[in-house]
Amino acid sequence: MPDDIIEVAVGVLITPDRQILLGERPAGKPWAGWWELPGGKLEPGESVMHALARELHEELGIELKSATPWVTYVHHYPTTTVRLHFCRVTEWVGQPTGLEKQELKWVDIANATALPDLLPATYPPLRWLQLPDRYLISPGDNEAGAQAFLNRLDCALTSGVKLVQWREPGWHGPSMQKAFETVLARSHEAGAKVLINSAHDQALWSLADGVHFRTADARARQTRPESLVNHLVAISAHDEADLDLAGSFGADFAVLGPVLPTASHPGAPPLGWDAFERLQRHAGMPVFAIGGQTTAMLDTAQSRGAHGIAGIRQLID
Repeated sequence: MPDDIIEVAVGVLITPDRQILLGERPAGKPWAGWWELPGGKLEPGESVMHALARELHEELGIELKSATPWVTYVHHYPTTTVRLHFCRVTEWVGQPTGLEKQELKWVDIANATALPDLLPATYPPLRWLQLPDRYLISPGDNEAGAQAFLNRLDCALTSGVKLVQWREPGWHGPSMQKAFETVLARSHEAGAKVLINSAHDQALWSLADGVHFRTADARARQTRPESLVNHLVAISAHDEADLDLAGSFGADFAVLGPVLPTASHPGAPPLGWDAFERLQRHAGMPVFAIGGQTTAMLDTAQSRGAHGIAGIRQLID
């Protein structure tokens, strides 16, 4: 990274009904009239969270109560390069007010990317916010295990799961496709999206809402297929090299782990939370924690910078 990169703390203020706060850059500043998320530069020796609390107080007149690190993203403007430390802010004291004479507005996350005059670096986090925070994966054991998954899928969807991966590399033929189509239908009815694992026949990819690439499959291709430009693309990652691959491939998110010991990969040494936090900080995209995750661990994962959690059995039980 260049020595003159500007470090910026950015607050993503989210209400329980999924509204997000945007501010219009005031006259006299670069990009005046464009809309952005609140925040500002880190001062020398200042931590991201300290800078965030200071900026929200100076810019909006609020006191920060609860925030978690999220995605750290580098954006290149024509004359500057900024490293944006996006943090999700869920609790604050006071009513946000434009203390710098900037206009403010709350917008629905689902429609935010359609707004005009968004600052270029604001588009990625608004897209990322549309990703659910739980990612359910089919077990991949055998046909019998997949059928058991189907029997419990509706419970998971009813509990709020909105992102599902179909991963059954050992099951082929018409019965597998029928089960996959059943998952699609049930998930779509519940408002959930389904990704299909890259282990499956490419002819099925277009039926899904996206493709989850195994690391080896992504490395063999090197770049995101043009046919998936309007689909979600995810990549499995286990280390820094895999996360670099996810970035160059053009993935929308990565799944990193195993973070904790897991029955699905009994021989894989777990990363642990410290390594997960360090690695995800350099991913430049949302990262889901996988390996030993349960719904009860969501807050812990997000406190370590995870977008959410991914798993098999413990997210469906």
